[in-house]
Amino acid sequence: QVQLVESGGGLVQAGGSLRLSCAASGRTFSRSAMGWFRQAPGKERDFVAAINWVGAGTMYADAVKGRFIISRDNAKGTVSLQMNSLNPEDTAVYYCAANTRSPYERNWAGDYDYWGQGTQVTVSS
Repeated sequence: QVQLVESGGGLVQAGGSLRLSCAASGRTFSRSAMGWFRQAPGKERDFVAAINWVGAGTMYADAVKGRFIISRDNAKGTVSLQMNSLNPEDTAVYYCAANTRSPYERNWAGDYDYWGQGTQVTVSS
């Protein structure tokens, strides 16, 4: 079992940056692929980024490619999402997720079996 707690959300102006962190506990974390998803009001939960179990493979949604960077530190049990050049369309609740059934990065929410509670990111214009 994996417990996930996100932090780092907040209010930022367009063009600014934020860094989200996800603290994971549980023995399977280091063998699990991790992902970030986001959900805006009235919209479905969308894939943002994913990383494989050793951090060597990553995947990004087209909307964030070149602006966001996902990374992980297995020794510390953390996954981070560095978000740059933020725009109002990035406003959403951001969720950290763990796929304990596969070590490889995936972009489908159904592959992930553990989720954090979410952290709000608001980008003002």
